[in-house]
Amino acid sequence: MNTGITTGIIVAIILVGLLIGLVVVLVRRSRSTTGTSAPGTSLLDTAPPETGLLRPRLARTRSAISGALGSMFGSGAPNDGWEALEDALILADVGPTASSEIIAAVRERSPQTGAEVSAALRDVLLAGFLSQDRMLHVEGNPAVVIVAGVNGAGKTTTIAKLAHGLTVDGTSVVLGAADTFRAAGDTQLVAWGKRIGVEVVSGDQGADPASVAFGAVDQAKAVGADVVIIDTAGRLHAHTNLMDELAKVVRVVEREAGSVGEILLVLDGSTGQNGIAQARAFTEAVGVTGVVITKLDGTAKGGVAVAVEKELGLPIKYIGVGEGMDDLIPFEPSDFVEALISP
Repeated sequence: MNTGITTGIIVAIILVGLLIGLVVVLVRRSRSTTGTSAPGTSLLDTAPPETGLLRPRLARTRSAISGALGSMFGSGAPNDGWEALEDALILADVGPTASSEIIAAVRERSPQTGAEVSAALRDVLLAGFLSQDRMLHVEGNPAVVIVAGVNGAGKTTTIAKLAHGLTVDGTSVVLGAADTFRAAGDTQLVAWGKRIGVEVVSGDQGADPASVAFGAVDQAKAVGADVVIIDTAGRLHAHTNLMDELAKVVRVVEREAGSVGEILLVLDGSTGQNGIAQARAFTEAVGVTGVVITKLDGTAKGGVAVAVEKELGLPIKYIGVGEGMDDLIPFEPSDFVEALISP
């Protein structure tokens, strides 16, 4: 074969290969710009989650309430179902007193059909959520968010999700692992920090938590971070010494940072009414500014969200509805109530 022809064939093969490679690159780039890979959800985005996404996460709580609603007019006598509906609210951990008041308010409207009962219940439940400031306040240089709660509530995971959401929004974050009470209490937070790409300031076991919190704020200033989120020991709300220690952390951080933007209390939704006692104790100790309710996707006690605001007046700012990093979502009362009672 002629040498010139052979060379031409080789050049042609190379050009075809380059052309195919270019096409692949362009296709991939096109896909990435058209949104086929969903970006992380910003926690500073005020747009509420779609009810359709929230509804399946509250299935266990909704099934009991919607079941009671569905049977109320089966016999044509609505009075037969009021007690069952009240029981369903109590089982959902709305609370005995609150459930009784809610049923009384619904009955005052004299609904005559199942649809009218549902509509009245929706309105009454929604009215129980006060007009609250549900924004995450991250003003300051740096802004400080202190996160508290008992062991097992999902506190550390919540901190990681908060940090993830903020970084997606372009906010730089430093985490402070001030849970020095437990052996290797910082291990989980350090692992999360590596996963989401944020710096974690920690101390030795038994170190003064306030000093670790101080160090985290100091480091955030040094690197110019926008927000520092401080984890605290997962203390029992009845443990006086640990509650005093938490109050000390808040005082020290306030002096170093100038102010604390948020003191968030993480409550495990599956604990139901026990969360009310926890919230009351923490508020008395450190002045909680907002509540995060976790694990609502795995419990039938989602009604505790109604009880938290009705009994304590604390705003629910976020709810956890899954294990994913984007499953910590801003709390929107109308979407929550709709997802709770819609059939």
